Amino acid sequence: MVGELIADRYELEELVGAGGMSSVYRAHDKLLERDVALKVMHDQYTADGDYVERFRREARAVAQLSHPNIVTVIDRGEQDGRQFIVFEYIDGENLKSLVEREGPLPEREAIELGLQVARALGFAHENGLVHRDVKPQNVLLNGDGRAKVTDFGIARSLDVHGGLTQTGTVMGTSEYIAPEQARGRPADAQSDVYSLGAVLYELLTGEVPFPGDNFVAVAMRHINEPPPSVRERRPDVSPRLDAAIRRAMAKEPRDRFRSMDELCNELVACLEGETAASGAQTMVVAPRRRPRRQRRQAGPSQGRPLAGPIILLLAGVAVLVGILAAVFAFTDAGEKLTRRVTHKPTATTQAVAVRLTGTASYDPEGDNQVEHPEAVRYAADGDPATYWTTETYDGGQLNKSGVGVVLDAGSQRKLTQLTVTTDTAGYTAVIRAGSSATGPFTQVSKPQTVSSRTVFPLQGANAQYYVVWITDLGGLSRAHVNEVTAKGS
Repeated sequence: MVGELIADRYELEELVGAGGMSSVYRAHDKLLERDVALKVMHDQYTADGDYVERFRREARAVAQLSHPNIVTVIDRGEQDGRQFIVFEYIDGENLKSLVEREGPLPEREAIELGLQVARALGFAHENGLVHRDVKPQNVLLNGDGRAKVTDFGIARSLDVHGGLTQTGTVMGTSEYIAPEQARGRPADAQSDVYSLGAVLYELLTGEVPFPGDNFVAVAMRHINEPPPSVRERRPDVSPRLDAAIRRAMAKEPRDRFRSMDELCNELVACLEGETAASGAQTMVVAPRRRPRRQRRQAGPSQGRPLAGPIILLLAGVAVLVGILAAVFAFTDAGEKLTRRVTHKPTATTQAVAVRLTGTASYDPEGDNQVEHPEAVRYAADGDPATYWTTETYDGGQLNKSGVGVVLDAGSQRKLTQLTVTTDTAGYTAVIRAGSSATGPFTQVSKPQTVSSRTVFPLQGANAQYYVVWITDLGGLSRAHVNEVTAKGS
């Protein structure tokens, strides 16, 4: 088919991939003079109404998803009975090829790639779609190293009861398939969480978690065997990341992260810990425990992963040295999880809560210096379910120095810390302060990547107005500030 002209517009230039249902070509769009990727259904399936509808459904599903980490659908159509979909062309390799070429990836790179994929899948889930075939081959890397999730060919609406793929039909790729999918049960968002856990395992070890000779053998291992430990193959990987992957790959969906956003938040915390990379690392992630009666019924033969505290291994010691409690409270003190408190605060240094009020948005390089002013009150209204939001930025790029929300402390106050909570973790922010709601503002904190709850220690003179100043969206199309609280001397 190379050289063929599709729809009097797309000239096929090179076969770049083929699957069981379709082939993908690099094509040239003669109308817009650009390269595109054109996916054509194989001839043997054109007479099967179910396959044709599934192919059309892929185009409709992905066309709804505008996200910097999801490959964009440009067009779809039919020629001589053959269905085709046109995507943006990504001139790069996929994650599978990257691992085959370079071997296991550095921990930071694996987390960053995993975060991009998780954000894309989380966005799809928010829009009612579960991918169901998450694997390294379906994550492309563009020239800038950005991950792009593709091939929603077996995606399914989360609210469909019945539909084309019924219970009892196994869909997915065996090396990354969730146990419930392997059993032929319906897949949901947590099935994608499991598959992404398997992808992260491969990025860090260079191997799939459960190798085998055939689909059935591999699928049975996913069903019956506990998730393997990354640290058994790579002791240099942090215990927290190892535990996060094992939790993502828990056999029972209820023992996994409750959502892709929750997994994102944990990966951000792992990334922050890897960046700090100082002192001993402390494990804090453990799967949620099942009720005692259910655990008793499961029995030892089920091979379920431990749901209790995580066992730490000391370097160079071949025996277990104990089980450390992995429960830490996330308090407004803002201590890192590995920080050791060497003294008790005295009454003279104890901080007091300061009430803030959302007063204005701040966008000096944007339109009329405003950005969602109607929502600023939600940034400090005491309800973490509401939020101030930035505008939507296609491609996840601000293309300016920053944008933020201004909070009023009521009077000139010397604040010692601000705590920001968000449901869009991953963006970078810094705190600024000034005597006027319209600026100018001076930076009073170090920049941080914002996780679900982030404490910013402050150093600066007295001020009445404080700005959560967002400098990098981290690939997100928008950022939320759900709640900001403060303490001062």
